[in-house]
Amino acid sequence: VTNANGGIIDDTVITNAGDYIYMVVNGATKFGDMKHFQEQLDAFDGDVTMEYLEDTKQLLAIQGPGAANAVAKLLPDGFDLTNMGFMTGADTTLDGIDGCRITRCGYTGEDGFEIAMPAEHTVSIASKLVEDETVNPTGLGARDSLRLEAGLCLYGNDLDSTTTPTMGALGWTMGGPGSRRRTEGGFIGAEHILTPEGKFKKSSKKRVGIMGMKAPARGHAEIYDATGENLIGEITSGTFSPCLKKPIAMGYVETGNHKNGTEVMIKIRNKMQKAAVTKMPFVESHYYRIPE
Repeated sequence: VTNANGGIIDDTVITNAGDYIYMVVNGATKFGDMKHFQEQLDAFDGDVTMEYLEDTKQLLAIQGPGAANAVAKLLPDGFDLTNMGFMTGADTTLDGIDGCRITRCGYTGEDGFEIAMPAEHTVSIASKLVEDETVNPTGLGARDSLRLEAGLCLYGNDLDSTTTPTMGALGWTMGGPGSRRRTEGGFIGAEHILTPEGKFKKSSKKRVGIMGMKAPARGHAEIYDATGENLIGEITSGTFSPCLKKPIAMGYVETGNHKNGTEVMIKIRNKMQKAAVTKMPFVESHYYRIPE
């Protein structure tokens, strides 16, 4: 979702629900999102409405190789998970409870699901899930390390209203060269992102992955060129990767310093450490694909 300057208001999950679009926004940005959507609705001369579910629904995420088996135990007989593609969703019952929805998605780089249910049934459905000995409850700290290993952005850290999709390496959300969205534009802020021919406009900085430092580089750590003399960017997210057993980070560097293998220096606790620009994801993703 972009603003008039092409900056990112929010990154959301959108699925086609037939005669309507189902969208999940970030909790931290929901009030600004709703204000933005309402402003667009008020300015639009057409037949469209928005239903904001507010706190009537809650969301649980089940992630990992065993997610499908765990979720299947709550779904009605005959629900076809095998042919449910990544980033698709469906209304259903969960543990016999009406008014639920399941979407094959998540923010860990693995197969998984986000399930929505009436708020009053959240605890009972969560309790039912963890009765499965393969399901372990976890919090946002674990999700944050996994999303970073998968090279995924966190709004407020790696994205904000001044960051365009091209800066954030999110051009794929607008389709490939020659796609309708790229050639027609038409979305808010498109003129700041795309040329009339549908090519990406040049940007002053790029989001990159960084590895090689001996200690984790946290948000706002400064990135310098290989000489250590010229400031070229800053870290936006960093952690010690549980899977790789080494520090990883992402951040923004001036365009021209963003190519894979570019040597850089990171200032960590006032000491310069050698590192290098690295392709993301850091850990191979395993998003679900429907069997052929």
